[in-house]
Amino acid sequence: MSVFAMVLIGVIVLVAIMLVGIYNRLVGLRQTVNQGVADIDAQLRQRHDLIPNLVETVKGYAGHEKETLDAVISARNQAANGSISSGDEQGLRVALDRLLALGEAYPDLKASANFQELQRELAHVEDKLAAARRALNAAVSRYNTGRETFPAVLFAGMLGFQPADFHRLDDSEKGTVDQAPKIAF
Repeated sequence: MSVFAMVLIGVIVLVAIMLVGIYNRLVGLRQTVNQGVADIDAQLRQRHDLIPNLVETVKGYAGHEKETLDAVISARNQAANGSISSGDEQGLRVALDRLLALGEAYPDLKASANFQELQRELAHVEDKLAAARRALNAAVSRYNTGRETFPAVLFAGMLGFQPADFHRLDDSEKGTVDQAPKIAF
């Protein structure tokens, strides 16, 4: 075997090892992005699960607010069946804000321990949701950086690794990320 053939085989083996390393690293980064999406989905499901309890509590004190209660349940059902980035979550957020505002109009509801606890749980879920969104954006940044750095950029597209999208705030969240949520007790 000639020296040229040995060098050629060595280069091919080196490129193959490099491709396997790039592929494995990008798979790991992509899985982190997928985990971030799943974490957001889990927090949204938890928020959706709190809503029927909140509606029932409000119904006990403000049952004649049927239009508001029905709007919340309808928005919750649409959001539960929609995608994470759909506008359905925005509709749910608006309906929830209207429901929570009823606490101001009904002092007995506002004083209810059950209502206060559900508000605290909802605020906690919202905090965890914000943290999950930040974690997803960090994972997307690492993935996209890993995909676009040399030499991965030469092979990522061929290996099927497409750029990931950052989680974007929907219209109901824009302008509020720098403000503490207002929950009255």
